[in-house]
Amino acid sequence: MIKRSDIQIRDPFILVHDNTYYLYGTTDKNCWSDCGTGFDSYRSKDLENWEGPFEAFRPDKDFWADRNFWAPEVYFYNGKFYMFASFKAENEYRGTQILVSDTPDGKFTIHSKKPVTPANMECLDGTLYIDKNSKPWMIFCHEWTQVIDGEMCAIRLKEDLTESVGEPIKLFSASEASWAVGSLNNHNGEEKRVYVTDGPFPYRTSDGRLLLLWSSGSEYGYAIGIAESDNGDITGSWSHRKEMLFKKDGGHGMIFTDLSGRKYVTLHSPNRTPNERPCFFPVEEKDGTLVLK
Repeated sequence: MIKRSDIQIRDPFILVHDNTYYLYGTTDKNCWSDCGTGFDSYRSKDLENWEGPFEAFRPDKDFWADRNFWAPEVYFYNGKFYMFASFKAENEYRGTQILVSDTPDGKFTIHSKKPVTPANMECLDGTLYIDKNSKPWMIFCHEWTQVIDGEMCAIRLKEDLTESVGEPIKLFSASEASWAVGSLNNHNGEEKRVYVTDGPFPYRTSDGRLLLLWSSGSEYGYAIGIAESDNGDITGSWSHRKEMLFKKDGGHGMIFTDLSGRKYVTLHSPNRTPNERPCFFPVEEKDGTLVLK
């Protein structure tokens, strides 16, 4: 067994299945290097004591990517477990590809033949969204490295999740949120103020609102904010809550319900390697949004 406080992980994602918690995330010891290893997973009954690590994905020699193996998310969909994860190679755009397994802790194999993010866009952090007509979409980030002001986008997926359908839609730019703070960065040889979009996660409230958790820089550091669609679906116009869900040195969050029915946000904090750890904070719905308890 390993304690939660001893697990180095970024972008933690919890799947609750068969009375067990499964933890996935960016698990390479140095995920910023040019040598990607794969993804590990852990399982637990109480969120504090974990079995693992177990090998969740290791690329074969023909896999296209070799670095930045980031942010796997696993969903039980149509009888199988699908992993959405981001990958990159030199002179190749970063993108989200979909993997599959028959079990939550089994070894995941390639499902989509290539990334399902647009081929001409530098992307990351794809997350599954099922619309009001039960159609699958992927919400993803269009990277600041390409557009300066990072964008949140979405694209339709085929029912079998093998590829995307049609053109992406833009939901919003990072700078539209009043809490988001850009940082000066060297972009193509010029010093520019850039805005990050990171870690989207859709959440449906009990009264039918569609919220989107996402992360960027704030005046306090890495943080999680909340956007809301005006029509309760992915195609709406998005506005941003002034109050952040989590405001200091933690981000890339998602919401899950524990085995006793309580809601939690999980995120990694602090936001520095190798000290990042999975953290769990209870949340509740209040006035049409999510707040920490």
